[in-house]
Amino acid sequence: MKSVQTYRILTNVALTKNVFKMILQGDTTWVTNPGQFINITVENGYLKRPISICDWDDSTLTIIYKVVGNGTEWMAKQEPGKELEILVGLGNGFTVEQKERALVVGGGVGVPPLYRLCKELLQRGTKVDVILGFNTSDECFYEEEFKQLGASVTVCTVDGTQGIKGFVSEVIQDDLKNIDYYSCGPLPMLKAVFDSSNAKGQLSFEERMGCGFGACMGCSCKTLTGYKRICVEGPIMKSEEILWTKD
Repeated sequence: MKSVQTYRILTNVALTKNVFKMILQGDTTWVTNPGQFINITVENGYLKRPISICDWDDSTLTIIYKVVGNGTEWMAKQEPGKELEILVGLGNGFTVEQKERALVVGGGVGVPPLYRLCKELLQRGTKVDVILGFNTSDECFYEEEFKQLGASVTVCTVDGTQGIKGFVSEVIQDDLKNIDYYSCGPLPMLKAVFDSSNAKGQLSFEERMGCGFGACMGCSCKTLTGYKRICVEGPIMKSEEILWTKD
């Protein structure tokens, strides 16, 4: 259920130059699925900032965010002990089913919500192949954390400074093209992953949001059954329901 709650910052540390990991203490009973998100109130900000949930336990939320504007720049400066007003209970999250094998593909700040997803797939006995894509080595994060879960991890960078040179879609080899997949990242990456696979997928869309609870219709996505709001009916959509716009 959607509600506004107060959370206290426990830690707020840099993973890369522009990517930060924040652990928040507060009620987590509303979190039901990996892939859900929160909306954080920022100082002097008209709109809240939507941030995906990386992981959670009985009393803490872990989020990973990138500094891209005034709101996230303000977040990066907040210290432990600071209390934040947060709108929670947002998003449908991934549907996690027991499978023999699954492919998980993340790009940039699309990586964080896939961490808890990967953990839950592995707990169900699924063999998980993870592909993480970044622009350059200075932007890479969480490779070791995914490996520690027990997943098979491949990293690629556009400039080739870490891992395989190229885009995530180019790393999806023939043996992975018929495996059900989960993906989160920018729209062009999601489309490329969709085009590279012969299997069904669940896609987590990154979209600018106004309200976060479906009133403004600003984050709508065209599907086979009409327009769906990323913040309410999403952010997870089935690959087969998306109507991709032509290039």
